[in-house]
Amino acid sequence: MLDELLSVVDENDLVIGQKSRGEIHRLGLRHRSVHLLIFNQAGDLLLQKRSMLKDSCPGFWDSSAAGHVEAGESYDQCVMREATEELGIELSQLPERTGKLSPNKNNGMEFCQAYKTVHEGPFRPEEAEVDELRWFSQKELKNWLEQGGEGLTESVKILINQLA
Repeated sequence: MLDELLSVVDENDLVIGQKSRGEIHRLGLRHRSVHLLIFNQAGDLLLQKRSMLKDSCPGFWDSSAAGHVEAGESYDQCVMREATEELGIELSQLPERTGKLSPNKNNGMEFCQAYKTVHEGPFRPEEAEVDELRWFSQKELKNWLEQGGEGLTESVKILINQLA
C-alpha cells in the first residue's frame, strides 16, 4: 500500500508529479482521495470501521468507502474502484458528487472529492481494509458529532456536517 503510485498536485489540484504513497505522506505533499457516503432507503448512513492494520486512523469510523486516487486515475474512476475493492459492490452508475474538500493538515493534505449514493447491499467488506460496517441514523450521527465525534476520522466529520 505504501508503494502505490499517486499524483502530486498543486494548490489548484493540477498534477505536477508522481510519488509513492509513503513518500507523499512522509513529505506532506498535496494529493487526491475520494470518499463515498452510502445511504439506505431509510436515510441511514453506512460507515466503515477502519482495520486495525491501517497505517492511518486504525480503528476509526470512516466514510462508507474511501481511498487514494492512483496516478493516471480520475476521481470518478477511483470511487467506482473503491466501492468494489472495499465493499464488494458494483455500482450501476456514478454516485452523485457532493463537494470537494481542500487539502490541509487535518485531512492529510488531500483534495477529497466526496460522493453519495443509495445502496442496500449486500456488502462484502475487504477484511484487510474494513473491520466492521454499520448503519447509523441521522440522529445518532448528529449526537455523535455534538459530543465531539471521538472515533470518527476528521474527513468524515466534515462530510457528515456538510450533508446533515
